[in-house]
Amino acid sequence: MVHPPLEPFSSGFLDRPDGARLYWEMSGNPRGRPALYLHGGPGGGLGRGGYRRHFDPDLHLIVGLDQRGCGRSTPWACEDLDSLAAQTMGHLIDDLEALRAHLGIQAWLLHGVSWGSTLALAYALEHPTRVTEIVNLAVTTGGRWEIDWITDGMRPVFPEAHERLRAPLRSDERTIEGYARLLRDADADVRRDAAERWDAWEATHVSLGPLATPGPLHADPHHRLNFATLVTHYWARDCFLPGEHAVLSRAHELAGIPGVLVHGRRDISGPVVTAWQLQRAWPGSRLEVVEEDGHGGPTSAHLATEAIDGFARGAQAS
Repeated sequence: MVHPPLEPFSSGFLDRPDGARLYWEMSGNPRGRPALYLHGGPGGGLGRGGYRRHFDPDLHLIVGLDQRGCGRSTPWACEDLDSLAAQTMGHLIDDLEALRAHLGIQAWLLHGVSWGSTLALAYALEHPTRVTEIVNLAVTTGGRWEIDWITDGMRPVFPEAHERLRAPLRSDERTIEGYARLLRDADADVRRDAAERWDAWEATHVSLGPLATPGPLHADPHHRLNFATLVTHYWARDCFLPGEHAVLSRAHELAGIPGVLVHGRRDISGPVVTAWQLQRAWPGSRLEVVEEDGHGGPTSAHLATEAIDGFARGAQAS
């Protein structure tokens, strides 16, 4: 189960030195244990706030943030391509630290979903004393294998869709790098076509989940353009976590931070091997594999909520 719908009791904007303006909100118990939700994407945004239902509002001070370039944060990446120069993992991590200090929070639980799980892990590796626990759902780490799998590795499963995805690219071009190029093209029509093709591919590879529905992944064309712009920008650059900075190669440094990883067996977009490798490398973590779920799902959401609330109850009892 998830908790009943909940509205924020406080919200605002955090101005950053490079011109980004970040939307944040808080809900739940002002005296509860701080918990930060990290949305998917990059570029997914907080949406309508359904994420709040993953936290017991009596136990948690729930913090949500629209990551830079999307949601109610400004400027949107697709509206100001020059702003991509200030779109790196380092910028996102610094944003989270600035928000934590702005809200007067000492340390918080991190709950990341999909891309948000990569951001949660990267933040925890840089600021381990600011993280009490991590609960990640639909686990990703931003590794090159994951990116190449989600763009080209699935070709044998979806050959028709992959052919359409590759149609505008040069034959010798890595798919993710080609789309990052197209989505920064000077011609707006080129960018829009690339965004439509990217969204169609995303909708295809999440379609094997039991609750998937046909149609575009993002209903609004402008959101499709912004999402594709941000995703390809980060993925073409290995999420700015190359080599020795890759999450999996540093996962042992998370020792001392309790973690729960929840992943669907049917998640073809991100095979469970990533979550399995992470759990094996991260002392003090455990993995819950949900046989019936894909890239998220009701059972996965229930297990994540149980883990989040369980950490808070355990802290109360200690």
